[in-house]
Amino acid sequence: MKLLNTLIRPVIALVVLLWAILGHAQITIEIDRGYDNPKRIAVVPFGLSATLQGVEDVADIVSFDLARSGQFAPLDSDNMLSYPTQPSEVYFRDWRILKAEYLLIGRTQLEYSGQVTISYTLYDVFNERVLLKEKLSGVPSAIRDNAHLLADAVYEKLTGIPGAFSTKILYVLANDIATSNPRFRLQLADADGARARTLLDSKEPILSATWAPDGKQVAYVSFERGKPSIFSHDLASGTRRLITDFPGLNSAPVYSPDGRQMALVLSKDGNAEIYTFDLAARQLRRITRHHAIDTEPSWTPDGSGLVFTSDRGGKPQIYRVDLTSGLTERITFEGDYNARPRLLPDGKHMVFIHRRQGLFHVALLELEKDRLRILTETNLDESPSIAPNGSMLIYATQVGGQGILAVVSIDGRVKYRLPSSAGDVREPAWSPFMNAAPDRTNGMSGP
Repeated sequence: MKLLNTLIRPVIALVVLLWAILGHAQITIEIDRGYDNPKRIAVVPFGLSATLQGVEDVADIVSFDLARSGQFAPLDSDNMLSYPTQPSEVYFRDWRILKAEYLLIGRTQLEYSGQVTISYTLYDVFNERVLLKEKLSGVPSAIRDNAHLLADAVYEKLTGIPGAFSTKILYVLANDIATSNPRFRLQLADADGARARTLLDSKEPILSATWAPDGKQVAYVSFERGKPSIFSHDLASGTRRLITDFPGLNSAPVYSPDGRQMALVLSKDGNAEIYTFDLAARQLRRITRHHAIDTEPSWTPDGSGLVFTSDRGGKPQIYRVDLTSGLTERITFEGDYNARPRLLPDGKHMVFIHRRQGLFHVALLELEKDRLRILTETNLDESPSIAPNGSMLIYATQVGGQGILAVVSIDGRVKYRLPSSAGDVREPAWSPFMNAAPDRTNGMSGP
């Protein structure tokens, strides 16, 4: 794996032969590792009004979300001593016996208006106090969305970090690559892999999916015009817009933090260089001017600069450029291959692909102290994408010859995989916060 191959991969369709051909199934979670002392929480099966019998239990969704964070150990519902669904039914002694630190109860009810209301209460068991009490309302089809929002609220209350369970992921699914009828699908799914749907279905490769900061649009590279071109895609309407279609390479799009610009790689002048593109004015600005290969740009959180991959020093390394002054500096020095940089929201840490002993891993660099840590233990890891709360990242890897997605926490302590037999899964992209605004009533928060 070399920088040149990374750059021209979209141009060479043969590379997709590296992707495994598998059957059809939904993504599931396998937790490999978590915290040594996760928070013990009892998420009691939620009560259901008679008119909602048979719908998915909100408690199952919330419990699964909390478990996959690695920071919580939900109690098995079969081992619970009681099943309260409203405050008057709670007896704290039952939960102290089970050594539960926190207790979550609730009910899901269909209202006369046709809305579904989820009422829940979160308790501190040992201090016997209410931490959260709230109602979420929405149409019946939004039960899962509100369950994720509920999990976000519980996670933030107990960790101090905003939850990202209600976010989305993009990924590319490839099928039948070795046949005369290959299929490439750009998939959109919940962050837990549920409710996957196809945004684009094509016989030609799809690569480099990326999110607009408002979560309403995505962009990607498609070969449907016979060469790589960059498109944007409105999620609500399905409307697609051609962004760039210059001769040669049109690659690696990434939206600026304010959504007004896009950084991308073009080879229209003969060499691969990094540009910014004003989406409203449709004006290009060339950022790099070097005979080496410059690729894989990513914005700094404040939008003042870019980090990117270049082999201008002889081997692929990561550089940073200030967009005002043009000053460019190298920021990785350990190892002979560092690529695909992504800065965390704090701007002080960066994740990227790092080669060690011939294997490609996801690494974290603390920029001020130049301290590098390997986060993943698989090989052929690529395409890291950071959750909007900065606590986790998703990446593509290979396990048993199968392309899958995996998730690892920024501190490396939590790991899980999202394997799929639906095809070869690549190019993940974690959404920003989706700015969901459910109806909330009777909300309160404990001290």
